[in-house]
Amino acid sequence: MVRYELLGMDAADVRFAVSPLNELVLSLRSWRDPGRFPLHLRWLHALDGARDGLDEPLLLALTNVRLWTPDFLNPRPYSPLTRIADELEKLAHVDPAVVRRDLRAVHGGALPGPLRGPAPRVLARIIDALGEYWRLCFEPYWPRMRALLEGDVTFRGRQIAQRGLAAMLSGLSDTVRLVDNVVEVHLRSKLDYSRAATGGLTLVPTLWALIASTPISADEPPMILYPARGIATLWEPQSLPTPDSLAGLLGATRAGLLIHLDTPASSTELAVRLGVTPTAVNQHLRALRAGGLLVSTRYGRSVLYRRSDLGDLLVASARPRTAN
Repeated sequence: MVRYELLGMDAADVRFAVSPLNELVLSLRSWRDPGRFPLHLRWLHALDGARDGLDEPLLLALTNVRLWTPDFLNPRPYSPLTRIADELEKLAHVDPAVVRRDLRAVHGGALPGPLRGPAPRVLARIIDALGEYWRLCFEPYWPRMRALLEGDVTFRGRQIAQRGLAAMLSGLSDTVRLVDNVVEVHLRSKLDYSRAATGGLTLVPTLWALIASTPISADEPPMILYPARGIATLWEPQSLPTPDSLAGLLGATRAGLLIHLDTPASSTELAVRLGVTPTAVNQHLRALRAGGLLVSTRYGRSVLYRRSDLGDLLVASARPRTAN
């Protein structure tokens, strides 16, 4: 059991945050044991081609049979708006002694082959592998993942306001409870330590946890990772609600895309949301852009599409008008 003693008994001692790096690293659990993460099988199948270009031996070595991951790869985030680029940059400055300690804590004395060697060299390889994994397998899906995680944070904040801190904490997982001023996290492992929640307790929703978990080391900042709400709906294809008048003019799919693109999105991201292939989406996007209803811009390696001024006018004219 891990125990965090809150230094005050109000919600100011507890904060929520979202970490792209945590999600990236914890998702490797589903690589090692897909059967324990059946809700993510649709996503795993979609990665079949992309995984061929990754440093898979190293990535798989970042978890063990108990599905533990090194603490330095699960840093405490400080905001619901944390960016992966910032987290990877901080990762490059982790003390090599911490890297060695945390890898041994996960694997024991004998490290897997990809993790052997001087710690700075191993860390550089880890960062490169994670960066490529993010680009090929996570970046197209992250807006959808982030929306679910941010929705969970909003729900938990409302719980605190309506029912209090203790009720919110017990709702995170059956293994979490508040006793007096101590937050107890019952773990499946033999991990056992207590510490004051100096600097506050950070609660981090994740898509890749079956129960609540904490850092392995008591030296790490107080943090609880817990299963986010709504994971069962994460990979379900989304519908495209469309006004009949617009569907009659453009066709249901193109009209739905035009409605959807009030904010920029890539063809890959749209394909994931709708449960179709990027090729199918690209055909419709090109037709809408050729008709002047969409504009596109390159952002890094992705092309983002959004409605043009003409597209905005067409959508606005198709929406039902309310009576004065």
